[in-house]
Amino acid sequence: MAVDAERASGYRYGQRAYLVQLRRNGSGTGLIDPVPLPDLSVVQDAIGDTEWVLHAANQDLPCLAEIGLTPERIFDTELAARLAGLPRVGLGAVVESLLGYSLQKGHSAADWSTRPLPEEWLVYAALDVEVLVDLRDALAAILQEQGKTEWARQEFEAILAAGPPPPRSDPWRRTSGVHGLRSRRQLGMLRSLWQARDELARRRDVAPGRVLPDAALVSAVQADPRTEGALLELPVFRGRANRKLVGTWFGALARGRELPESELPMHSRSGDGPPPVNRWADRDPAAATRLQVARAGLAELAERHTVPVENLLSPDLVRRLMWSPPQPRDAETVAAALRAGGAREWQIDLTRELLTDAANRA
Repeated sequence: MAVDAERASGYRYGQRAYLVQLRRNGSGTGLIDPVPLPDLSVVQDAIGDTEWVLHAANQDLPCLAEIGLTPERIFDTELAARLAGLPRVGLGAVVESLLGYSLQKGHSAADWSTRPLPEEWLVYAALDVEVLVDLRDALAAILQEQGKTEWARQEFEAILAAGPPPPRSDPWRRTSGVHGLRSRRQLGMLRSLWQARDELARRRDVAPGRVLPDAALVSAVQADPRTEGALLELPVFRGRANRKLVGTWFGALARGRELPESELPMHSRSGDGPPPVNRWADRDPAAATRLQVARAGLAELAERHTVPVENLLSPDLVRRLMWSPPQPRDAETVAAALRAGGAREWQIDLTRELLTDAANRA
């Protein structure tokens, strides 16, 4: 069963599905509007035990789960293309490369919350699943020839086992331009302004960037206006919509400005991971050497197996292992650490010896 979903990213708040596309050999293509039909459990009953073919499954599975659609087995054509070593893994590029078809373009970034949906948009959406099963079969044949079928099976199972991603910690830190803010006070003001925007966007069901762009948040913090009038002099805030909201934005800035020192955010997010790699040479030269050896070995291994190095093993897991190697530094202990860090068995089999060697470098 080929499955796809269209969202309204950049237009609506959140990542809900606004169209679901299904195609099954012998049944044709079906397009479902989940706005008036928010519970598709009756569809789930019909297709739940079928292998679902999706492209970039991580993007669609969360919004499908919200409307009652959760697969038992999947085949991710985007991930399969990565494992197969294809140079480009976008749906259009893979279809053209393996099947010789050119998919219609032009509506991927459309506002799929639009109602009624234009006929040409529906045709575009239907084409996304038209050849997905054929693409799955072509990729499966390549993986079989390369001896990577088991790799793909483990990867697909890991996607399903992971479930929906947890909420981001300190999501305001992802504001574009945040690195231009130098003081903790400025970070506190940005956080307060970001939270005010997020609350308003949620209430209006509008993408936060359409309420107020990131650049406006950062520029307001840097300007630090002391009156509403001064805030209205800044670009973007001069517009009619934001003139009406000037009290909201100025109040948020004031709250951040008045926070006690103890409540201001730190410059970097607290966590249990290693420091930024550019600081390793100064803080722990031996760890820097270990990482250098590990990265070189993984790059050579990835090239030999024609698979992207980031799919060979999570870069974050590599950094953690090289910063604080498990004890004792033997292959069995390294394998256990990899397993605990979420690595799949095929990844462990390929990398354990290489990483054991790197962990013992000084």
